[in-house]
Amino acid sequence: MRAIIAKRVDSGTPDTQEITDLAEAAGYEVVGEVTQSRAADPALQFGEGKANELAETVRMAEATTVIFDNRLGPYQTYNLGRLLPEGTEVIDRFTLILEIFGQRARTRKAQLQVELAELRYELPRVEAKASLAKRDEHPGFMGLGEYDESREQDIKAQISRIRDELTQIERTEQQRRERRRASGFDLVALAGYTNAGKSTLLRRLAVDLEVDENEDLHPDLDATAESRDNLFTTLGTTTRRADVEPRDVLVTDTVGFISDLPHWLVESFKSTLDSVYRADLVLLVVDVSEPIDEIHEKLVTCHDTLYERNEAPIVTVFNKTDLVDDDELAEKRRALSALAPNPVPVSAHDGTGIDALLERIDAELPDWEDERLVLPMTDDTMSLVSWIHDNANVEDVTYGDDDVLVSFEARPAVIEQARARASELQAASAGSA
Repeated sequence: MRAIIAKRVDSGTPDTQEITDLAEAAGYEVVGEVTQSRAADPALQFGEGKANELAETVRMAEATTVIFDNRLGPYQTYNLGRLLPEGTEVIDRFTLILEIFGQRARTRKAQLQVELAELRYELPRVEAKASLAKRDEHPGFMGLGEYDESREQDIKAQISRIRDELTQIERTEQQRRERRRASGFDLVALAGYTNAGKSTLLRRLAVDLEVDENEDLHPDLDATAESRDNLFTTLGTTTRRADVEPRDVLVTDTVGFISDLPHWLVESFKSTLDSVYRADLVLLVVDVSEPIDEIHEKLVTCHDTLYERNEAPIVTVFNKTDLVDDDELAEKRRALSALAPNPVPVSAHDGTGIDALLERIDAELPDWEDERLVLPMTDDTMSLVSWIHDNANVEDVTYGDDDVLVSFEARPAVIEQARARASELQAASAGSA
């Protein structure tokens, strides 16, 4: 698929790097671009002369698709379609993002979120047709197609159905997270913009044992996080165990943020972000090789999103330090200190700084507590001692003639569960005496 990139900005020089990366991530071959700095034209987005230049560029490059980095209204899409060579597809930034999401959605949850986003994108266009149909005696006005009232109602019903199913999936995943937390696991989430290196960092932090968050993932598909220089490599969540002695830590990689996403699109994928909102610690991964202004803008957006619902501490990770020298890194630390106090510099690519990051994770996670339990010597006591070894850091076990003294440190939830099981043992022992 050969594509021409189109972008208009009110002033300044249009930057087409991100939309080009998105197009290539979707499988397009970008063969040219047309940009303009001026106010938006309500009929064509571009001015008429620039729109004609776009049409000529498409013809010369034999392109099949025009991808606008701007959001196109239904009238603009129709008018551009009439102006461009016959058969040329016109899509905008958000249609392209939905196309990528659709290609990457492997799990039921991801597929539902893509479907929800598509429906939320289509609904206002269907409602626009409804408005025109009421105003105009020609239902096909402006080439938008005939208004079908049943389609509007069907979209709303589908949105309601998908939300109900996603709510059920979220409830199941929350129960799974609580079981893991009760078993002594600390939950750490990776957040940040796409291509910041989150998936590569996950592979650095992970040990061999994998915990699959996506239980409905087809067994033939590799559930481990991929590490590729590509946008939206990770659409669903991938959870793996990290080596943070003496803790048991699970780290989850989620879909990356991307700039200029409309609220309806972020809202469609909020269930994926629940892995971030419900974590014990969030690692906000930043590509430190990017310009300071760009990093600053992304940090502001991430903070706005994360602090809205997140209560866990947030640690900023300056990734890709292998691409900057010490002076540049120091300059960016100073310039971004208000948004990223005490960041952890790492290179997930070559492993630099990973040990320091593991130490920081241990320091930021909830403190463990010390506990001493006296257990009666019964047939079930060794089962509890074994469970404590698996879920806590055991400091000492002393065996007496009639009891066992276990000294250990663990998460408060594990201590509460150990106390409850110890009480059950003591009650059973007293009843049999």
